[in-house]
Amino acid sequence: MDLGPVESFGFFVPELILGVAVIALIVADLVVRRKDLLGMAALATVAVSLIAVVATLPDKGDAYLFNRMIVHDQFSLFFKIVFSLATFATVWMSLDSREVQRVSQGEYYALLLASTLGMYFMATATNLLMAYLALEFVSLTSYVLTGTIRHNRRSGEASLKYLIYGGVASGTMIYGMSWIFGLTGSMDYAGINTALAAGQEDSLALFVAVVLTLAGFGYKIAAVPFHMWAPDVYTGAPIPITAFLSVGSKAAGFALLLRFFFPALSKLGDGGQWQVIGGVEWPQIILVLSVVSMTVGNLAALQQDNIKRLLAYSSVAHAGYMLMGLVVLSDEGLRSVLFYIMVYYLMNIGAFAIVMLVANSTGREDFASFRGLAWRGGAVPAVAMAIFLFSLAGIPPLAGFVGKFYLFAAIIRSEFYALALIGALNSVVSLYYYARIVRTMFLDQPQGDEGVVSLDWSTGGLVAALTVGTVVFGVYWIPVINLADRSVRFFLG
Repeated sequence: MDLGPVESFGFFVPELILGVAVIALIVADLVVRRKDLLGMAALATVAVSLIAVVATLPDKGDAYLFNRMIVHDQFSLFFKIVFSLATFATVWMSLDSREVQRVSQGEYYALLLASTLGMYFMATATNLLMAYLALEFVSLTSYVLTGTIRHNRRSGEASLKYLIYGGVASGTMIYGMSWIFGLTGSMDYAGINTALAAGQEDSLALFVAVVLTLAGFGYKIAAVPFHMWAPDVYTGAPIPITAFLSVGSKAAGFALLLRFFFPALSKLGDGGQWQVIGGVEWPQIILVLSVVSMTVGNLAALQQDNIKRLLAYSSVAHAGYMLMGLVVLSDEGLRSVLFYIMVYYLMNIGAFAIVMLVANSTGREDFASFRGLAWRGGAVPAVAMAIFLFSLAGIPPLAGFVGKFYLFAAIIRSEFYALALIGALNSVVSLYYYARIVRTMFLDQPQGDEGVVSLDWSTGGLVAALTVGTVVFGVYWIPVINLADRSVRFFLG
């Protein structure tokens, strides 16, 4: 189905909800005295948008919307669910964050919802122009959210570095996209696919275009060598925004990357296997990025003393793990990536929630602030943090283990044995620095200057939900894998 502007609004309800809420929050900020109500309104908005997304999950037909600028399909719906869940958790964290309480509430929540709206467009874009505009929309709001703590040098520096790195990556990406347009004569992914399938393009020129475009995608998912912004930005941004960038922004980057490389630069063959078209073996480029990202991320994390910075390098490594699923060029690999994104949301947001809890009580985010956490009023947060970290390392019977199992199963079945070995060795390395945090919380004795950590009902509810999800999906993951399985379906018209 190819729908025009008027008919498209029937599939556009979640985006409309967010768009109206952004304007309403800005106006309400001028008249509402109790600014905490704005956060509650943002939380309710995200919940309603999520319900609207879930309501469209039953297969009512896929369609191109707004004259083929965006698409409604199962793939986009999956990522909209991830974005909504990430934003919901971020707003929930923000309500209790002492950092966020010092900023302009209306602007903050409006920008957060606007960024989520941009992510929706990133997942649905089927046109190079729309993909670029959506990515820039998300990037610009992220720059502001990163530097939202005024008169804070670390936050301002992080925002400036993010802007500079983002500007370079954006310029490189759109230059590559212009090459693709010049080679194929189309900005529509279906048109690009048709032109490349004809086999008349210059392979060298297409290779350059793909590499340049990949720079923008790599920057968004924080893959090496486009990761330079992540450690500083993650450290300087408010903790809820760091969590949002580590999950929501990374998922949006993968949504953009997957839709570009598969429907546009590949064609679906028999048995769920994809075939490269155009003469550019881009899976080999992805393989190199995967190996380098997981290795550099894990080795750099070993040397960190700041927990947020450690989790930033951990995020780089996990981008490498997820990229493994693209190398195999199969629906099975794509399914494993989608499943891993969902479980990564649970364990990574949970870890940052504990970091925020400790930072609220101590004003610090280093290892010393976690020293003896289990014995100074934080037994429950310490246990939850241990669960999240061991899940990130891939220890059974937690959700992270199941996610890595599907990834490794996909690459082993496709006989990428060396890649599987490198991934396994990197998982062992990551276990060291994750276990180092656990040891600090349970075995190191408090020195008396760390302060008492208390778990309030609000943050406790979020931590409990994420912990339960991490544990339950480690032993019963069928609903999530079924959702991922049905979401590996692109509407190709």
